[in-house]
Amino acid sequence: MEKKATSNETEPLTSKKDVSGCSKGEDCKENGLLVRNPKSALRLVEDGNKVHPSQGDKGEAAQISNGYSGVPSSVPCNGEVEDAQGTAPAATTTTTTTTSTTCGAEAQQQLMELEDRETWSKKIDFLLSVIGYAVDLGNVWRFPYICYQNGGGAFLIPYTIMALFGGIPLFYMELALGQYHRNGCISIWRKICPIFKGIGFAICIIDLYVASYYNTIMAWAFYYLISSFTAELPWTSCTNPWNTGNCTNYFSKDNVSWSLHSISPAEEFYTRQVLQVHRSNGLDDLGGISWQLTLCLLLIFTIVYFSIWKGVKTSGKVVWVTATFPYIILFILLVRGATLPGAWRGVLYYLKPDWQKLLATEVWVDAAAQIFFSLGPGFGVLLAYASYNKFHNNCYQDALVTSTVNCLTSFVSGFVIFTVLGYMAEMRNEDVSEVAKDTGPSLLFITYAEAIANMPASTFFAIIFFLMLLTLGLDSTFAGLEGVITGVLDEFPHVWGKRRELFVLGLTIVCFLGSLATLTFGGAYVVKLFEEYATGPAVLTVVFLEAVAVSWFYGITQFCNDVKEMLGSAPGWYWRVCWVAISPLFLLFVTCSFLSNPPELRLFDYDYPYWTTVVGYCIGTSSVIFIPIYMVYRLVITPGTLKERILKSITPETATEIPFGDIRMNAV
Repeated sequence: MEKKATSNETEPLTSKKDVSGCSKGEDCKENGLLVRNPKSALRLVEDGNKVHPSQGDKGEAAQISNGYSGVPSSVPCNGEVEDAQGTAPAATTTTTTTTSTTCGAEAQQQLMELEDRETWSKKIDFLLSVIGYAVDLGNVWRFPYICYQNGGGAFLIPYTIMALFGGIPLFYMELALGQYHRNGCISIWRKICPIFKGIGFAICIIDLYVASYYNTIMAWAFYYLISSFTAELPWTSCTNPWNTGNCTNYFSKDNVSWSLHSISPAEEFYTRQVLQVHRSNGLDDLGGISWQLTLCLLLIFTIVYFSIWKGVKTSGKVVWVTATFPYIILFILLVRGATLPGAWRGVLYYLKPDWQKLLATEVWVDAAAQIFFSLGPGFGVLLAYASYNKFHNNCYQDALVTSTVNCLTSFVSGFVIFTVLGYMAEMRNEDVSEVAKDTGPSLLFITYAEAIANMPASTFFAIIFFLMLLTLGLDSTFAGLEGVITGVLDEFPHVWGKRRELFVLGLTIVCFLGSLATLTFGGAYVVKLFEEYATGPAVLTVVFLEAVAVSWFYGITQFCNDVKEMLGSAPGWYWRVCWVAISPLFLLFVTCSFLSNPPELRLFDYDYPYWTTVVGYCIGTSSVIFIPIYMVYRLVITPGTLKERILKSITPETATEIPFGDIRMNAV
């Protein structure tokens, strides 16, 4: 017998009207309720929009496509449905499905939880946010260095192969997961494979580690930016209080020869004025905190807070500046670099192929690591950003566009850097390989800064260059923190759902306090340690387990059906093979290579002692350890035999609510 709607319902779910008017083999809709003839094909028409059917009939009443049922937004508390009997014209009985909604206050609570999720104001806001996240400081300094170190133009072959079979498929997978399930990195696992929920907590810890050192690099850039507002840049001469007797300005008009012990004024400004590493003896004696860098970092976190405190509605507008400005500056610097004397030497060194390098395993490892960390899956950002998309957004196209833009940006950045390195080699009368010894941040803050200082209109170029570094870093910081914010708010909506501004404030304060060690005189050593160990192997492990959980436990067929539900067509065999086998092997290959050959760290004249390797692995493990801990916890709290516990723990426990017109489709 059909239940009548209670007062808790906002609108009637069923009608007394006879549904027998539907012809045999067809589906009917009565007042927002989908009524499915058991023998019919699955289809739903709502205001002219069609949901694409799955390939097979799952045999469930009122089921749509890959396990979604059309129900009103006020779902039953116990998740059960009743069978109501209606009489067909031919005196046969047709079973229809109605929803029990006599839940009282509990139903009202669920209505609150199922409110429409915030979405991007415009599609371009999402694209710029993802591009801004993927294109960061590493594109400017890491790719050019890795490229010329591993065979120049020949390196583009393993780089492209690793992008096609590893980086881009993982990038696409995370966008599809976030857009379909519409949850952050923690709660999404309830809808995929609950036992892997520890991955979400590990991601949040990794993001906090990144925020603790990445923003310090931006504080260095901000210090340079402030110092650039002078007629003569302070790193152009050797007459400053911080300079030593070894300071050699070979750009001066005097005849100055460059010797083995010579130090450029740009290097002394960076090491002795900005970082002040000479006041630290290493990681075991970091020294005091630099108050100048502390103020710079405080201002950066203030900008970050007011950019993300209201959600993607505000951050989506900020990235219009932070994501586009770097491209304007890169173009200006590229044109300026190409007109410098000796620029051709740098370009030749950058692109000259060394085919023998392709036989070395480390070249392929570097290519895999570069494309992975450049695109950035595994930080929860792509899940968070995609979760604010509209359900039928073409995330496949987004993945291809953003990953292509990211790779091209890295390639063009190489020309921006190496035209200047060629100019430096010309001025020093040295080979480009001698000038290009600086790696990482030193490439930007020493070599490039020195070249800019000796160009015409040096103040202008210095200002726009360090502004570019700031904007490159800011939108990556927005993204990293949004990954944590979305994850926590989706997991604890009753606690933080209406208190986003307060939570974001607390998070930025925690990140600022966590950065204090990197603001000391030996803070550069801490940044290097965190950069190598806190994120590298930990993120690789997280994404490997994520790929395994989605492809092998959730099921590649189910995942492809999800994509088909959104886009209208299922991914082809290429994507399936990549997700099931090639991408996990790609991640396992890079992880094992890293663990078998841990990097020997050296910064300036400081060789990291052996115990720092142990500390580094402990830092990396401190995030990944949440994965096995949660697995054990999950099995302990789940009732039943061990087999039953395992089966329950790998079975999705929560429905995915998908807005569709005035109704919701719930996974059943």
